Amino acid sequence: MNTEPHTPAIRLDAVSAGYHGEAVIRELSLSVATGERVAILGPNGVGKSTLFRVITGLLQTRAGQVSLFDRPVRKIPAAERARLVATVPQELDTAMPFTAGELVMMGRTAALGRWIPPSHEDRRWVAEAMALTDTGHLKDRVFQEMSGGERQRVAVAMALAARPRIILLDEPTSHLDMNHRLEIVQLIEQINREQGMTILMIGHDLNLAAEYFPRLVLLQEGRIAADGPPEAVLTPDTLGAVYQCAVSIQRDPVADVLRVFPRRTAKGSAER
Repeated sequence: MNTEPHTPAIRLDAVSAGYHGEAVIRELSLSVATGERVAILGPNGVGKSTLFRVITGLLQTRAGQVSLFDRPVRKIPAAERARLVATVPQELDTAMPFTAGELVMMGRTAALGRWIPPSHEDRRWVAEAMALTDTGHLKDRVFQEMSGGERQRVAVAMALAARPRIILLDEPTSHLDMNHRLEIVQLIEQINREQGMTILMIGHDLNLAAEYFPRLVLLQEGRIAADGPPEAVLTPDTLGAVYQCAVSIQRDPVADVLRVFPRRTAKGSAER
């Protein structure tokens, strides 16, 4: 599929969607250009995961339209959607003792026909994905025996092996320690810059998002509360309204990035 660099990879026009008769995202419009790296932020329950489900076509919209590369999602066959968009979950888990190499090869599932064994090209793409994520040395290791950071890099490699145009990451650092969080977001930044893939990441760490994502989208009650560079989105008034607590914003003089700090009141509860 040939697209111009500024063609929207993802576009939502006045989309409403939800579950059991209740809307979770409401009249939400969003355009993400090909090759952008965007962090989706907001408190729990504001519609971040629902947004991902409508982008992948797993959840049907009640109103509005979702498009991938100017094509309505509902008109793209499921197998083709799986080749266009790969998702990295919060935590990849399996009850079977698969090795890292076997799991990354499963990323090629959407490209392989039924009962067709992996080709030389499939194996090459798996090797490239593992090299990019520095997981090649883990190829024969059982997945359950790895550290959290190693598992998450394997999950990213699995997504890359599919050769997608878009990668959606659903809180990929939520279960990791500080060092491994940094490792994953730096890997995401590298993939975006070197491979030109469009990347959306759901996150709760505002400081990590401010440092590694040039565009932030902040959700509140199923709508966009702010959208733009960190300086435009991470303001005391906006964050205070969305998170219902007072915050202080400072610029780190060493890293030259914004840092967000919740403010504690005399009673130990957040100011309103």
